[in-house]
Amino acid sequence: MASIFGHGLVAFTTSKIIDYKSSKLLLFLAIGSAILPDIDVLAFKFGIPYAHPLGHRGFTHSILFALIWCILLSLLFGKTRKWVFAIVMFLSILSHGILDAMTSGGKGVGFFIPFENSRYFFPFRAIRVSPIGFEQFFSEWGIRVIVSELKYIGLPCFIVLIMVFIIKKRSMSKKKV
Repeated sequence: MASIFGHGLVAFTTSKIIDYKSSKLLLFLAIGSAILPDIDVLAFKFGIPYAHPLGHRGFTHSILFALIWCILLSLLFGKTRKWVFAIVMFLSILSHGILDAMTSGGKGVGFFIPFENSRYFFPFRAIRVSPIGFEQFFSEWGIRVIVSELKYIGLPCFIVLIMVFIIKKRSMSKKKV
């Protein structure tokens, strides 16, 4: 899996692309939603194996879970612009599985669970897989993960955010004219 930092950064970037003046609530829920799928690591504590549909990178990483979660949050919190809210939530949570499918480890992502239980990776798998567990993250392995994520997640997000900022700035200055 990518780390919570990589997942959170993609959700932040997604929210700024879709809704540049994202509310704090939207940003908080987008980032939290992007991290949420890894709640499935608790399955290990209950003896659920990795490859099980409810195991790691299983149902909580699926497209159906992303859809259910975005609808739930949109109904609960998307007061005025439910569609914008729903799109940000859906893309934020879906981005989790997409990033995990680009990592160097694991057994793939169950995008289509519960309809089909296969696990998938993308051809591009340059993001170093993050360790599961807090103490292992602060090791040489964790440092390699952070460097990898800076290169393959942080830099692209930074470029996109700069472009969004420039585009918004130009459109605001044209409105003043």
